[in-house]
Amino acid sequence: MLPLATFSLAVIACLLSAYTLHKVRLIHLLLHDVRDQGRSDNAGLFRQLEALQALYAELRLERSLPATRGWAASPDFLLELARHALSEQPKVVVECSSGTSTLVLARCMQLNGSGKVYSLEHDPHYAKETRRELLRHGLSAWAEVIDSALTAQEFRNATWPWYDTAGLPPAPIDMIAIDGPPQATRRLARYPAGPALFARLAPNAAVFLDDARRPDEQAILRRWAEEYPELHQQLLNCEKGAAMLRYRPETARRNSPLSSAA
Repeated sequence: MLPLATFSLAVIACLLSAYTLHKVRLIHLLLHDVRDQGRSDNAGLFRQLEALQALYAELRLERSLPATRGWAASPDFLLELARHALSEQPKVVVECSSGTSTLVLARCMQLNGSGKVYSLEHDPHYAKETRRELLRHGLSAWAEVIDSALTAQEFRNATWPWYDTAGLPPAPIDMIAIDGPPQATRRLARYPAGPALFARLAPNAAVFLDDARRPDEQAILRRWAEEYPELHQQLLNCEKGAAMLRYRPETARRNSPLSSAA
């Protein structure tokens, strides 16, 4: 019996050793993952700090911007908006949802010496806060926050909660920044920007969509690509994902059956 008992103990010891080695290996791999994730997080944070510093420098801001974390647009997306607005000098800019981006775009209009931002905002609290920040920065003349309740509207044979756009000017739109409505309002919540606003785009206008890494926004981009082939899509390397769509109406004409036949 003793040899059998000794053998059993040896087997148990081997199993315990194997189990311990397995656990140590898992901990080792987990530590590597944590280290790599930490490096990635630090790199991402550093990139946002660089973008925020560039934003302050290029806009020559004298007062601080509101927080750019959480639900707010990230600094790298704001920098994309600013650089486009400063280089292209749009005259009519429409925003879906107000906030820090409103201040950034209004400052661009001020530096350009022309243009105006029209920001559609469904939440009265955020509308009030954005107006207060515009006043604090001396930018009230360059942006208008429009109280735009989300109302049930029909687009493509479906009902969507979308902004009341009656307050927008009738002029063609040179730039759109889409960061609303909130995702919780409906699946593909930002899709109606297409049928509601794209027909009003001026030639060569640009549309910026934030949060393009989310499944809903990716589905929206695919749907827009099918329905609006005249808008060329380009993904932007931003923290939350972003896309820029450039309106090229001549492309749709060249690719139409009539132009091909001609």
